[in-house]
Amino acid sequence: MAQVQNEVLELPVLPLRDVVVFPHMVIPLFVGRDKSMRALEQAMEADKRILLVAQKSAETDDPAAADLYAVGTLAQVLQLLKLPDGTIKVLVEGLSRVNVDKVVEVDGALQGRGTEVASSDAREPREVEAVARSLMSLFEQYVKTNRKLPPELLQTLSGIDEPGRLADTIAAHIGVRLADKQRLLETTEVGERLEMLVGLVDGEIDVQQLEKRIRGRVKSQMEKSQREYYLNEQMKAIQKELGDLDDAPGELEELARKIAEAGMPKPVETKAKAELNKLKQMSPMSAEAAVVRNYLDWLLGVPWKKRSKVRKDLKVAQDTLDADHYGLEKVKDRILEYLAVQSRVKQMKGPILCLVGPPGVGKTSLGQSIAKATNRKFVRMSLGGVRDEAEIRGHRRTYVGSMPGRIVQNLNKVGSKNPLFVLDEIDKMSMDFRGDPSSALLEVLDPEQNNSFNDHYLEVDLDLSEVMFVATSNSLNIPGPLLDRMEVIRIPGYTEDEKLNIATRYLVPKQTKANGLKPEELEIGEDAIRDIVRYYTRESGVRNLEREIAKICRKVVKEIALAGPQPAKKAAARKGAAKKPKALVVVDAGNLDKYLGVRRFDFGRAEEQNEIGLVTGLAWTEVGGDLLQIESTLVPGKGQLILTGQLGNVMKESASAALSVVRSRAERLGIDVDFLQKQDVHVHVPDGATPKDGPSAGIAMVTSLVSVLTKVPVKSDVAMTGEITLRGRVSAIGGLKEKLLAALRGGIRTVLIPDENRKDLADIPANVTRDLQIVPVKWIDEVLDLALETPLGPKSAAKDKSRKSGARVAVRGKSKAPSTTRVKH
Repeated sequence: MAQVQNEVLELPVLPLRDVVVFPHMVIPLFVGRDKSMRALEQAMEADKRILLVAQKSAETDDPAAADLYAVGTLAQVLQLLKLPDGTIKVLVEGLSRVNVDKVVEVDGALQGRGTEVASSDAREPREVEAVARSLMSLFEQYVKTNRKLPPELLQTLSGIDEPGRLADTIAAHIGVRLADKQRLLETTEVGERLEMLVGLVDGEIDVQQLEKRIRGRVKSQMEKSQREYYLNEQMKAIQKELGDLDDAPGELEELARKIAEAGMPKPVETKAKAELNKLKQMSPMSAEAAVVRNYLDWLLGVPWKKRSKVRKDLKVAQDTLDADHYGLEKVKDRILEYLAVQSRVKQMKGPILCLVGPPGVGKTSLGQSIAKATNRKFVRMSLGGVRDEAEIRGHRRTYVGSMPGRIVQNLNKVGSKNPLFVLDEIDKMSMDFRGDPSSALLEVLDPEQNNSFNDHYLEVDLDLSEVMFVATSNSLNIPGPLLDRMEVIRIPGYTEDEKLNIATRYLVPKQTKANGLKPEELEIGEDAIRDIVRYYTRESGVRNLEREIAKICRKVVKEIALAGPQPAKKAAARKGAAKKPKALVVVDAGNLDKYLGVRRFDFGRAEEQNEIGLVTGLAWTEVGGDLLQIESTLVPGKGQLILTGQLGNVMKESASAALSVVRSRAERLGIDVDFLQKQDVHVHVPDGATPKDGPSAGIAMVTSLVSVLTKVPVKSDVAMTGEITLRGRVSAIGGLKEKLLAALRGGIRTVLIPDENRKDLADIPANVTRDLQIVPVKWIDEVLDLALETPLGPKSAAKDKSRKSGARVAVRGKSKAPSTTRVKH
């Protein structure tokens, strides 16, 4: 066993960063810190011995005693060389371990005091020898796998017999952490130090093997990539020689750039990159390459992140809607409600509206106005006649000439993910063996599903939740599940006054400009526009009205062109210099036929005199309301009810119910109970060429039958509408607004409506309720009292007195022209 030396050393200290010097180790050091260079100078002035102590942290630039380890190495300076940059290169040799007790700064350098420590042998020599051999075997393996160590090192180690020196030499050459090396330096027992080294070397061998495997794998991948690159370049060269290659690399790079910049969701981007990789492996002129390239073009054309900034200014939106359309308050209020909510809620799904109304009322153009008001891009998709599901969802890519559905096509066309999407004529779709497009629209119009709409061609999910869908329809003949997904807003036909306003404000200026006329060259009077509405068009909208105005404009342009400029100048000279010259051509009711020809339509008018069995009913049609004449008469027969006038099943049943009501009240009404024994009742509804149906003529039929059976005339200025029950109760009907407008236009003074429809009067224009006497009724007795000239039954005198005192019904004068109208229902 070696003895421990107790000599106390006081020597300069050289702090080391990231290095531990062991005994018997020769190592060059580069010194650049002032204190370290001063310590070297002091050592060279003395016996060239110095203490080498490692720093705990290499980042400490000016270490003190606390920053140094407690065990260092006594070293001998072998050589010192000053470099041009001011640093010193010094070659030192480790001599022995030193326990450093104290470190202080003296004359600008660190001075340390310590005790030299020798190694101890506490184990059996044979055990130490066995551990040393095991260490040597492992280190040989370590040197073979570590290219940084020279093979001659093994020959040097084989000549070392002392286990402690062998351990220090091996410790100096393994690449372990600083803390592990310092621990080896602090371990004085040789056997323990050897065992520590065995563990460290074994661990380093495992790390080296792992690194070798990683390097091999990376190398293999690099070789594969290089091989693929070489083959691809070779293939491109061959294709170029064959003339097949046409700037393919630039096209592929452009596609890769577009995919990176498209802002696709992660699954979509993965799909696009996979298709691009397939395209790279194909010949550019092959059919498969064309299919993949076309697919990528469609996929990149989808606006994945492009969106319009939705306007939230309600005042601007309201002004935009009012400027483009007259009336339509319900639709405008719904759009403003949506914008108001959106101004508070950031993530809001677009509403799905369905505008239901007759043709020409502005459903499609209203969609354009909504897009303008909300600052969305506008796209329209016509569904009229669509019968193939692939029109909505697209075709599978396996088919020749396949392409995405029209939803994706229109989104690509408009270039925004939140446009206003008009689904025009949604009620005109049909179905056949190729599928049902209305079922495909269920996913599109479902707010809970359309955030992941899947087109058959793209085969990826597309978010439609930000799209504002507006469907248009002429009727509610739409499949129930599809109708349930939409918010239905009914747009009724325009009234006569509304058409007059629309023509004056919008249509006349529009057509004047479209036909090259100046405002001062043409003036169309209100009476002329009203006559156009009444006698030249029969529609709920204003489409034909605009055509007739355009026809007037064309004829005026022709008239001015043929007349030339001279008559206009002479006329102006005769009238003198006026500040506001009169229009060159004035169209009014008197000369309207000159431009539009003879009248093409007429409307129902009230009869001039009271007649027996003739009642004025009210009918609703798709183009508005009209008067409906109901005639009854008695003919010899056997009690049959004869119905003519192309009546539908519902209307026939209504006539049967009316006859039953009359028979049940015959005695009360002063009618012979056996009136059907020898005569038939014939009810006719002109004109016979027009089909009619519906229950709302029930009370009119009862009144007509009672009139013909009692020989009491019906007042000609009274019109009525309502369904009749067997108990004589008057039930509610629909289309009240259109019917009342027809009554006002036809010269009716009093209109009898069901009491249940009283609530609908809130939607009736003020001029209609002002000019008509509208009387809600509950029972048929009230209807008969108001409609017949004289009361019926035993209480006739009292009822007649009551009616005269109340003066509820005014009798029309006979100033109206005789009716030539063919009333259509």
